[in-house]
Parts: sequence; structure tokens; C-alpha cells
Amino acid sequence: MPLPHDQLHALAHALSEAEHSATPILPLTEQAPEITSEDAYAIAEDIVVHELEHGHRIVGRKVGLTNPAMQAAFGIDTPILGTVFDDTTVRDGGRIKTSDLIQPKAEPELAFRLKSPLRGPGITMQDVLAATDYVFPALEIVDCRMEGWRIREQDIIADNGVAARVVIGSARLSPGAFNVSMEEVVLYRNGEEFERARASAVMGNPARSVAWCANKLAELGQGLRPGEFVTTGTITTAMDVRPGDTVHAEFATLGLVSVRFT
Repeated sequence: MPLPHDQLHALAHALSEAEHSATPILPLTEQAPEITSEDAYAIAEDIVVHELEHGHRIVGRKVGLTNPAMQAAFGIDTPILGTVFDDTTVRDGGRIKTSDLIQPKAEPELAFRLKSPLRGPGITMQDVLAATDYVFPALEIVDCRMEGWRIREQDIIADNGVAARVVIGSARLSPGAFNVSMEEVVLYRNGEEFERARASAVMGNPARSVAWCANKLAELGQGLRPGEFVTTGTITTAMDVRPGDTVHAEFATLGLVSVRFT
């Protein structure tokens, strides 16, 4: 049975408070072991409504756990969905105040900005390519509002896909102008290489991640709008970051995107 509405709302409020105070809480799967993925998406939607009521604006969506290595790390075999708000984007070369976060990690990703709406079901990779204005490089900073990243699928979904910040790279390219799935990236921390991988690690092609996003949103009665972007999931594994770290990702075609943690 679904969790009662009052309990869902209380858990959503606890997650919002944890984010704003940068103080972690117990995993929801420990607080309410009977929680389902459907409950978790209801909690995430409660958080979205709260943010909108407080004047924030949806600028994009995020898809997480699209990489087999990340799925294996959390014992999950399906992607998850989150929402990106206007106050969580960071310019290329900008700074992020680490004290505003709890236990951040950095992930290099390709992001698709849309020129046309996408609403499932039945959205294909070809539909995504036709609806895309451009692809840009991004660093997603994920952050878990639950203690020690001790989380399961339901926790990740409810915690807005552990979304925290998106660093928006400067390059802009049509998806037809380069081989998206073969795009290589090298992730660096303080000038030292952490990992390198190809974008094919993301569901074979990151455009497939955008299609999944549109079709999942349709299940929730929603769609992707022109001007919104979708971050498609990390190409490498996630990298821990600390105060003083400078992180940059070097994409073979799209170039650099960087951020500093203060």
C-alpha cells in the first residue's frame, strides 16, 4: 500500500530541511522500510511543488544511474529522474560554496537543450535528436541528503535524484555535428586525472537517456518543454570533492568545463 499522504509530505519536508541546513538525515528506507518507488516519486514531486511555490523555476531535468558502473555501485538496474531549478545552475569556471552541501561528488555529463517539446510515451532517440537545439558539456554536482550515501533506489528518487548543482559548459554543438556516443571525456581533480570514458557508457548513447526522461515524465503526467535541458547521467564514476578542489572535465570535441569548490 502507498504511504499515507501526511507521511509522504513529512518525509519531503525533512529532505528539504536537510538540503537547506546541509545536515543529513537517516535514509528514508530506514525511516519507512515499506516505501516504494512510486512513493519516492510522490515525495520528489512534493519537493518540486515546494520549490515552485517559493519562486524557483524548473530549467531542466536530470537522469541518473544511466551508467552500468553507477548502477552496480547502488544495486539498481534502472535510471532515475530528477529536476533542475534555476538557483542550482553555476557558470563555467564558477565557484561552489562547499559548506552549502553535505557530501558532494562531481560527474561529467552531456546535456541536451531542447528547441521543441518532448512528451511521451513512445519518444525515440530520433525524436530527441530532432527536438534538440544543442548539446553542451556539464559537470553535475550530486549531493546526498541522507547519511553517508547509505541509500537505495527509493532514497535516490525521493532525494530529487541527489541533484545539487549543474555547471553549464560554454560550448554549444548540434548533436548532428559530432559523434555524441563516441565523445570522450577526462575528469580531473586539482589537475590530476581521475578517470576517462566515452559517452557510450550512458545507455549506449546519451540521446537515449533523454528519450527515457521524456517517457518517464509522461508516466507522471508531465513533459519536457522548449528551452529546458536534460543532463543525461555521468560518463565516468562519481568523484568525491572537498573544499579547495578545482574540478574540470575535458571533452574531446566540446572542450573544457570547470568549477572550484570554496
